[in-house]
Amino acid sequence: MTSGLFTGTLTLWAKALKGDRWLVLGGGVALAVLYWAQAWSIDRLYPGEGELARMAAAMERNQAMIALAGPARSLDTVGGQVTWQASAFGAVLLGLVVMVVVTRHTRAEEESGRDDLVRSAVVGRFAPPAAAVLSALVVSVFSGALVTLSLATYPLEVADSAALGVGLVLCGLCFTGTTLVAAQLVSSTRAARGIAGAVIAAAYALRAVGDVSVPALSWLSPIGWYQALHPFSGLRWWPVLLLLAAGAANLALAGALLVRRDIGAGLVASRPGPARAGSALSGTVGLAWRLQRGGIIGWSVGLFLTGVAYGALGTEVEDLVGDSDLGLEMMTQGVPDLVDGFFATMLLMLALLTAGFATSSMLRPRSEEESGLAELVLSAPLGRGRWLLSWTLVTVLATLLVLVVAGLGIGAGYAFVTADPVQAVSFVLPQLQHAPAVLLLAAVARLVHALAPRLASLAWAPLVVAVVVMFFGDLLDLPQWVRWLSPFDHLPLVPAEDASLAASAALLGVALAVGAAGQLAFRRRDIG
Repeated sequence: MTSGLFTGTLTLWAKALKGDRWLVLGGGVALAVLYWAQAWSIDRLYPGEGELARMAAAMERNQAMIALAGPARSLDTVGGQVTWQASAFGAVLLGLVVMVVVTRHTRAEEESGRDDLVRSAVVGRFAPPAAAVLSALVVSVFSGALVTLSLATYPLEVADSAALGVGLVLCGLCFTGTTLVAAQLVSSTRAARGIAGAVIAAAYALRAVGDVSVPALSWLSPIGWYQALHPFSGLRWWPVLLLLAAGAANLALAGALLVRRDIGAGLVASRPGPARAGSALSGTVGLAWRLQRGGIIGWSVGLFLTGVAYGALGTEVEDLVGDSDLGLEMMTQGVPDLVDGFFATMLLMLALLTAGFATSSMLRPRSEEESGLAELVLSAPLGRGRWLLSWTLVTVLATLLVLVVAGLGIGAGYAFVTADPVQAVSFVLPQLQHAPAVLLLAAVARLVHALAPRLASLAWAPLVVAVVVMFFGDLLDLPQWVRWLSPFDHLPLVPAEDASLAASAALLGVALAVGAAGQLAFRRRDIG
């Protein structure tokens, strides 16, 4: 009886892995680079033991950084720094990857109707979700193995490196289970991902509050259990049992819920939302806003908290940067004034993160096309140009909002440590100075979507170039023409340098021209 429930699992698993191969490879490599890069950067930024110890002493007192990264243990060692700087973010990133994998092969298949076709064959009731779980486990195990291998060959201690990899795998298992539970509760992919993402955010928040003020809360979070392994700071293995038990319990709960619901439906019945025809955000703009508001809120909160952490370093910049030339170059972009250079670099980093939001937001109409929802909307008396323009308007306004919130975050952190309330708004205008560059990258994304929708992922390439130019331009001695490919390279580093209205206006003009070209190209091609 039990075996019949899983009939066809291996076949579906093979199909899922084929579709996920690039996600598995990209996610695993990205996580390995995240951990390995911390070790590499620490060794080069703080070549002397005294510099690392001085930085560690400063960070151990910084509550904002502890809330952002985790408990400060053995920060005077490379391994301790890797654990502190990478483990929480690694767990969140893997959680998001497995969330996409599980919902793609469960709720999205049911929502599209493909699951009905699959189940018309000899397929057990549990086979599709089991295949999704196995695919998520492949992502988790592959990522954990690469993390372990990258750190052990750096070289760092093998046992502690393995603990970071194993703990990461088990965090992936926990979030796989919570996502599968969410897929049983609701009937739409978007809602399932919203619930799963909220669980990941709650795990991170519980860990953050627990590490700063209420230690018991950290023990309610899988991320807290992961960091409780204490890699490179007195390794212990027993928290692995908590991660295993939570993962198994979540999967068991998902299985129990699955047998109680109809395929294609959720246990929580979906209801139409309230009619709001008189709202100021009705029509196509209102639709675009409602479909993106969750992401807008999430990015705003995330960048605000990141800004707070950066701003709280204001009085300890010298200890953080160290004496190495590489550290000064990477953290101040070569600006002579240490504090101004540091904050100019942090503002640029937040602008690059905002560009990630703007690019993903501008590509959202592509997902509407792929799902078939765009065709339904455009079957009404609505021009495709107006439809795309509505999405663009929401993206532009939301991008400006996220930039403002990020600037307020840095100001709030700096105002807190300096006890100067005026500083709370002093970084907003410098942050907005990067808006033309961010909007230009968003316009390029729209042009790529309009010209080659099947190659929409190429829209991320300009952002990758901008990141490489910022972090590795001098290190790799990139030629000037490569640096010019980054729109941020054409803007002064405010507040270390004076703002340039001419440069901002020129970039804004290019962004408008590229956006107009994308608008025209979209009107000339077929939907889908």
